[in-house]
Amino acid sequence: PALSGRAADPAAPRPSPPAAVVGAGLGGSAVGYFLQQHFGPRVQLDVYEPAGVGGRLATVTVNKQQYESRGGSIHALSLHMQDFVKILGLKHRREVAGKSAIFSGEHFVLEETDWYLLNLFRLWWHYGISFLRLQMWVEEVMEKFMRIYKYQAHGYAFSSLEELLRSLGGDAFINMTQRSVAESLLEVGVTQRFVDDVIAAVLRSSYGQSVLVPAFAGAMSLAGAQGSTWAVEGGNKLVCSGLLKLTKANVIPARVTGVSLHSSEGRSLYQVHYEGSEGQGSAFYDMVVVTTPLHPSRSNFTFENFEPPIADFPGAFQPSVTSVVHGYLNSSYFGFPDPKLFPFASILTTDTPDLFFNAMDNICPVNISAAFRRKQPQEAAVWRVLSQQPLDKQQLKTLFRSYYSVQVTEWQTYPRYDATKSLPPIVLHENLFYLSGVEWVASSMEMIAVAAKNVALLAYNRWHQDLEKIDQKDLMHKVKTEL
Repeated sequence: PALSGRAADPAAPRPSPPAAVVGAGLGGSAVGYFLQQHFGPRVQLDVYEPAGVGGRLATVTVNKQQYESRGGSIHALSLHMQDFVKILGLKHRREVAGKSAIFSGEHFVLEETDWYLLNLFRLWWHYGISFLRLQMWVEEVMEKFMRIYKYQAHGYAFSSLEELLRSLGGDAFINMTQRSVAESLLEVGVTQRFVDDVIAAVLRSSYGQSVLVPAFAGAMSLAGAQGSTWAVEGGNKLVCSGLLKLTKANVIPARVTGVSLHSSEGRSLYQVHYEGSEGQGSAFYDMVVVTTPLHPSRSNFTFENFEPPIADFPGAFQPSVTSVVHGYLNSSYFGFPDPKLFPFASILTTDTPDLFFNAMDNICPVNISAAFRRKQPQEAAVWRVLSQQPLDKQQLKTLFRSYYSVQVTEWQTYPRYDATKSLPPIVLHENLFYLSGVEWVASSMEMIAVAAKNVALLAYNRWHQDLEKIDQKDLMHKVKTEL
């Protein structure tokens, strides 16, 4: 892409920059959309993606039907995701009810019933007031987190994850990235037993990790577990392809290998190096947003000519394995010799050494017709099993009486939350931004969308040198007076 002509008159508005976005998952497609929203339709967007649009929002096909291969639910309060669906004319997938239970390896420690009040009573009976205390704790965190939408609607942005968190919940939010969810919950009077049975099961099913994950990531995961959730009809990845189409972004099927810094007329210019099926190439941009993980374990991405050099990012990723199995559940393993009587569509597990899986659920296809009904437990169904290691034949036999097919996807999906205490930067250089670092705060579709909006606003405010809109203190007050 040609370089944009520089405006000679310093007072003249600077033209929209040609921008490169690395990665076409949700982060890349959302940041492209928001950049265009702020810089206007003239912004030139090149999006580099070697694999396929959608990133981790991938599907697998079983019997000509598509299924989400990763956790597919979006919290009801995910305002950016709600907006995307509206703008793109997509629909919410029809909910198919199903009960869940928590399995300890020997028995179910908690079973959901059809009766909401009975569920509450059981929680109350087993865990006393812990359940209420958990709800109050999660609601307080979510209420403060929701302030971000107001700030963003007023054009405010943050140059670091710490600044963003501090503006929402003060030092308490920063503190929540440094200590475990278990510690925070015990402090507000939730019992150890509730943490071991319920909290552990939710975190194993969402992040594949223990109650040692930081409190903030834990709160986000628990909000998803107790609120109402939804998914996109046809697959969540339609949001990514839809946003890229809407912004008319130029998608380049190539892997970015690095960025080198050049300067032109006293301004930074970034050369993006890539390799695709055609071989290697490079192009120059005024602005680059990296939305793929920059951790050494995940990418061999180089930064050249930066002074001081861009440091390596600490931290590791949690390996996780998704097995999509089309087969007959072995219900007797769960204590139900007669499969007809097995009542659960999703099974979470406690942190028990012998348990070889984190969670499993009887999943529905991404297209749900009005006539669709969930398979009965004695019929062959499509189950998604989440584990840390690939399942061996013996383990598959334990969970299934017999099966037609198994499709395994190995991911390094989530940060290993106990591995690091420092949050990655957002600004790597003048107009070079890093989006994926937000996952070290918490990882969900909405967190990535919030980060994408923040990066776009930050890029825009910095480009136009509108420093009043960056890292402002006491925003709650400012936003109230602006209304």
